[in-house]
Amino acid sequence: MAYQPIVDIESGRPFAFEALVRGINGEGAGEVLARVTPQNRYAFDQQCRVAAIEGAVAAGILDTNARLSINFLPNAVYSPVACIQLTLKTAKRTGFPTDRLIFEFTENEQIADTDHVQTIVDSYRKMGFGTAIDDFGAGHAGLGLLAKFQTDYIKLDMDLVRGLDTSMPRRLIVEGVLRIARSLGITVIAEGIETVGEYEALRTLGVRYIQGYLLARPGFKVLPEAALPEESKTPVAQASSR
Repeated sequence: MAYQPIVDIESGRPFAFEALVRGINGEGAGEVLARVTPQNRYAFDQQCRVAAIEGAVAAGILDTNARLSINFLPNAVYSPVACIQLTLKTAKRTGFPTDRLIFEFTENEQIADTDHVQTIVDSYRKMGFGTAIDDFGAGHAGLGLLAKFQTDYIKLDMDLVRGLDTSMPRRLIVEGVLRIARSLGITVIAEGIETVGEYEALRTLGVRYIQGYLLARPGFKVLPEAALPEESKTPVAQASSR
């Protein structure tokens, strides 16, 4: 696993670290996920959870207050209660508090059984986990999905963030998503920030939690330190956490 910080703009410290799958020879997530099949999906999903927790604890996450965000495959969860048992055992064995876990899912293909995903989200919430829709605004992870069920977090896809400071359509779309999220009590995380301009635009709009190469690249088996742009460290008045 590699880990990338999700930074709290207000404090300058990591709010969470996202665990990103990597191959044993350094292969990227796309190459690894391309080898996931219906036959190995469940085992892969289970082992990713174990590796994410073990690796984060080994890297020192318990010395911080940061959460750990783990990607999961909804189709690999046949029963939320049964499929979470190995995760719970791993957290207990490593001493990682389960209330600091966030599970985020993304679907590049349309989710056929939204009721099943709703059951997973509801079950995880009852267990004290956070839930997130990843890549919001890309593929089928959009308003239609959000209308059917609501997670604790939505992560704005990098395609919406890219060039936000110079694109009025993108800015208006992001503003609209933020208004909807605030009304629903959902926290917004922006991912894929690569320029100071994008950072400043998000900061002005009141986005509190951000992730991207501008702040820190993923670190293989380590928790990278994140740095806010020097000229952007003064607080923004009335910045919202939602």
